[in-house]
Amino acid sequence: MKVIIVEDEIPALEKLERYILKYDASFKVVARLVSIADAVNWIQNHPQDFDLAFLDIQLTDGLSFDIFNQVKINKPVIFVTAFDEYAIDAFKVNSIDYILKPITFTEVSKALNKLKNLKTYLSANTLEIASQAFQKKKIKDRFLVRLGKHIRSIQSEDITLFYAEGRTVFLITKQGKKFTIDFKLEDLEKILDDKQFFRASRTYILNFSAIVDVIMYSNSRLKVSMQVKVDKDIIVSRERVADFKKWFEGN
Repeated sequence: MKVIIVEDEIPALEKLERYILKYDASFKVVARLVSIADAVNWIQNHPQDFDLAFLDIQLTDGLSFDIFNQVKINKPVIFVTAFDEYAIDAFKVNSIDYILKPITFTEVSKALNKLKNLKTYLSANTLEIASQAFQKKKIKDRFLVRLGKHIRSIQSEDITLFYAEGRTVFLITKQGKKFTIDFKLEDLEKILDDKQFFRASRTYILNFSAIVDVIMYSNSRLKVSMQVKVDKDIIVSRERVADFKKWFEGN
């Protein structure tokens, strides 16, 4: 881990460096800075060249909080100070701990342990979140429908389209059979394969493999013909035309 120290008292700076290396000899102090101006200049030129910053609060040219007003620091910070009245201000920035002088190895170790635990926690949660984000969408590949007293299962690939009339949603098969289903179009969008199905309007969701023709229509809209005839024209609404073209073209 690469560390920078901003401290205007040289003995305090050297002691802090000793404690850091005592905690973990693999740590490397890459910059020893004694003022706000030094810190701003170094961070501007090396924004990604450190992993952790130890900052004294009261420096010869002001409070180290001023550094954050001049450069963006997206790394964890541990403040070291002889005064406790700045604690609230410290935790408004990227501070993970606040060590009061005179510093001890125990306090430095506690702060670094805290950083290690936070990194472990965040890494685990980041992996979990990433895993959830990249989980494959659960695709529904068939639907149950009623035919009198009988129940049938229809493969999604055998459905020409879904459409809504009021609160009722129907599916039409490629054989022209129509069934009601207990889904809203909004729910179907979430569970259908979006490479295969597209919601053309508030009324229709279409199966790519059942499209016969697409015609330019008035007001920059599109008219779609399907394998099975329906009672009303299927019009791709103007705000969906661009997305429809991308979907229709494919990857």
